Amino acid sequence: MKEYHANSIRNVALLGHMGSGKTSLAEALLFAGKAIDKKGEVEKKNTVGDYTPEEQNKQTTLSTSLIPVEWKGTKINFLDTPGSEEFIGELDNVLSVSDAAILLIDASKGIEVGTERCFEELRKTNTPTFILLNKMDKENVKFDKVFGEVKEAFGDKVMAFAYPVGGENNFKGVALTVEGKEVVAGKEGPLSAYQSEIEADKEALYEKAAETSEELLDKYMEELMLEDEDLKAGLKVSIANGDLFPLICAAGLKNNSVDVLLDLVVDYLPTLLDRCTKAPKDPASGAVLKRAVKDDEAVSAYIFKTIVDPFVGTINLFKIYSGTVKTGNEYYIQNIDETIKMPQIFSMMGKTQIALDQAFAGDIVAVSKLPELQTGFTICDKKNPALFDMPEYPTPVIYYAIQPKQKQDEEKISTALQKLSQEDPTFEFKRNPETAQLLIGGQGSTHIGYILEKLKNSFKVEVGTDDPKVVYRETIKGKTDQHGVQGKHKKQSGGAGQYGDVWIRFETTTEPFEFHEEVFGGSVPKNYFPAVEKGLKLALEKGPLAGFPVIGVKATLTDGSYHPVDSNELSFVLAAKLSWENACAQGTSGKRIEGPVIKPTILEPIMELHIIIKDEYVGSVMGDMSKRRGRILGQNAVGNGKTEIVAEVPEAEIVKYANDLKAMTQASGRFSRTFLRYDQVPEEKIKKIIEENHA
Repeated sequence: MKEYHANSIRNVALLGHMGSGKTSLAEALLFAGKAIDKKGEVEKKNTVGDYTPEEQNKQTTLSTSLIPVEWKGTKINFLDTPGSEEFIGELDNVLSVSDAAILLIDASKGIEVGTERCFEELRKTNTPTFILLNKMDKENVKFDKVFGEVKEAFGDKVMAFAYPVGGENNFKGVALTVEGKEVVAGKEGPLSAYQSEIEADKEALYEKAAETSEELLDKYMEELMLEDEDLKAGLKVSIANGDLFPLICAAGLKNNSVDVLLDLVVDYLPTLLDRCTKAPKDPASGAVLKRAVKDDEAVSAYIFKTIVDPFVGTINLFKIYSGTVKTGNEYYIQNIDETIKMPQIFSMMGKTQIALDQAFAGDIVAVSKLPELQTGFTICDKKNPALFDMPEYPTPVIYYAIQPKQKQDEEKISTALQKLSQEDPTFEFKRNPETAQLLIGGQGSTHIGYILEKLKNSFKVEVGTDDPKVVYRETIKGKTDQHGVQGKHKKQSGGAGQYGDVWIRFETTTEPFEFHEEVFGGSVPKNYFPAVEKGLKLALEKGPLAGFPVIGVKATLTDGSYHPVDSNELSFVLAAKLSWENACAQGTSGKRIEGPVIKPTILEPIMELHIIIKDEYVGSVMGDMSKRRGRILGQNAVGNGKTEIVAEVPEAEIVKYANDLKAMTQASGRFSRTFLRYDQVPEEKIKKIIEENHA
């Protein structure tokens, strides 16, 4: 592969709904650029991009792959991304380093849920975007209808740069708006269709281009047109600014108009020189560093993807924002305060590594055999340190409990999960000490399924799954009488004696635990107060109803007695525990007891949900939330026909809410969840919780 510099490099994300043809297009792009002699097919499981067993089994992209294509003196680093919205972490990582994007739409299906979500993410990052109507060769494709849907969904900034030639069911090529010509099977010719539309569009494009500079505006005002060179320059600026979304047609599977797409990418999509949105900071001051996109500048590079292979090791993909990275040179990793010697750097084409001696500002390359590196890290010169901000990822919305099917796999499962979380920061695993369950969390059941498949295929660990147990808490209602409840530990027969005697008043509090004393006359010496507190804390670790930790208890030591010889710290620890047990026994015995008593009860975790849905689903989602014992806290319009619902709901009611919300909203809804507090469980549910946790 030749050496390329920033002005001849494009970094372009390929994204779209599942099945829109991204991977097949990537094959066509590689074939057009003569990087491969024969195109692979998704169905035959031999494409460059989908090379993992999981992707080949599912016949869909599940992990980003780098697809470098050389075209007319330009290197285009295409980044093929997963179509499922559950792999949002992959999309976020790719968009953080992409200079532009191509949003694919299956022309036979039009706008789909994933199309809208991708466009939303593109607008959040203001990424320059081509919209590609792919699969134009399929039957019953009605271009005018789909074009209208796209303009309605994404606005008037969408303008056709290429119309289809050949009519419905006979896609032959494209009619180019700016050039005013047709390209069919690689041959140019005069326009035979859409002449009036192209003429009107070109007038509108003159205006778009003229708006980008005073110089072009003056030329346009004088001539009411622009020379092709000026028109293209202005349109390139308009696209880079996010003021224009060119719409193009192609049939990737049949290579139809793929060469035209590559020409348009080279002509109109920006380089890092045109649009640099990420800048490192000075690690000491936090000030933004002004680093030019130049080969002789101090090195600053950002790792945006980590691939962990149990055989190959760790591969890190990074984008160079300034300077030249060379194989064998030393570089500094600010995040871990370590200097590393750069092993062989390489470009990747799917899983194929293409060795490089050096790479320049604007390029995306990879390095292996550096397991200490991970996504979000910065590579820089030690004498000129720099630090890019670490990314923020969405927290898991669904958890599964897992256990290895083979006992001998218990040791290696932790190592495998650690490597998978390094590769995918939106995946989480943790051991719940209270339930002893090993939990894995992700962005949905598809995401979790992918993790489980990787465990099996890459790390040879098979697991069973179960629902996670909800971690409850116990507390008390009411209070004991003023003097409290006695706890007396006495063992004075044979050998060293033990004696501890306390009276403790118990009541509720908003704090997790409070300990006070109101002892008069030295009935319990001060040096035993810590032992009493310790005994109470030990007692509260397991509640009397279902064994959950107890919170919200205020304990006040009011009285007691001691023995000058037999009393010791252990005696008062045990006495305090007895006082608590006796107090709980009063409240749960069912016997009539004179005076006030405490009653143990169970608390459940309450989660706050932020749910974003289309307006048409608001009624259904709110109704469903009330059935889950949820409470709506707020409702906000977020634009584009969507509403955010903020609700609080018991965790027990949303164990599989990610799947349920998809079903309710035709996969268009999404949510985030955070722990809010513990609340009283309804009385009628307490018995079932006790039974389940004593089983």
